[in-house]
Amino acid sequence: MRKFRRGAPSGPPFPGVVLPREQWSRTRVGLGREVRPFDWLATFGREAPRVVDLGCGNGRYLVGSALARRDHDHFGVELVPPALRLGSLRAGQRGLTNLKFAWGDANEFIAQRCPRGSIHEAHLYHPQPYYDRSKRDRRQLTPQTLAAIHRALAPGGLFVFQTDNPAYWSYACEVAPALFEWRVVEGPWPDAPDGRTLREIVARSKGLAIYRAVGVRLELDDEEVARRGAAMPTPDFDANKPGYGAEEEPGAPSAGEDAPGASPSKKLPPKKGPLRKGPPRFKRRRRGGPRA
Repeated sequence: MRKFRRGAPSGPPFPGVVLPREQWSRTRVGLGREVRPFDWLATFGREAPRVVDLGCGNGRYLVGSALARRDHDHFGVELVPPALRLGSLRAGQRGLTNLKFAWGDANEFIAQRCPRGSIHEAHLYHPQPYYDRSKRDRRQLTPQTLAAIHRALAPGGLFVFQTDNPAYWSYACEVAPALFEWRVVEGPWPDAPDGRTLREIVARSKGLAIYRAVGVRLELDDEEVARRGAAMPTPDFDANKPGYGAEEEPGAPSAGEDAPGASPSKKLPPKKGPLRKGPPRFKRRRRGGPRA
């Protein structure tokens, strides 16, 4: 799940133009509390190739793709409400009927709600690396998630991955080729030379490298997918954020205290004020009675 600050900039203008209000469309759908197979036909009212963004953020990629590919249906799942509202608003203002958003857990959706072979593209952009080692189990790309994406994709379906974290990229390149024909993409996406997502735009402005790949689904049966998934390592890599204290061993002193290589801190006794003898002093109350 991406962090979203209220009032944070949404980056360069979204693709498309804002239509008159009477032409806006409704782009929010509910997944419901009960976990059940998602009904694509009821949601979009037609049969078309389907594109899913797992953790879509503010929906920048989906809006651009839905405008460019009217013959594809697009669906974004996001846990951060402000980001979801922004994406839904931008899509609705452009009158898009081939794009819907839902609040929820993207991993739960792809693993438990998305019917087998029902989508044609699964996109995962800049999943949180979680630098704190105690939160590594929250990382989105796991052997289980890859297997779920493989199951949800139709034959020949695509898994699109992007990150600016070198360690996450190395992990993806290690595990994804077991289930996908992994193709590294050099340079920006042709459809969005300035960046498909806000995170990509921000990362590039800071001089960070962007790593991109497209995986084509390999034709494997469930037993072989399970066997290959069991051989994959878990995403327990060091995300390598320089100077992040939480990557140290639990309980280890942090820099600036008594960490190795740091100057030992001097522990001084607390300052004590002068002792006062006799009873406590009280201020004399002014005449005229007590204050109201």
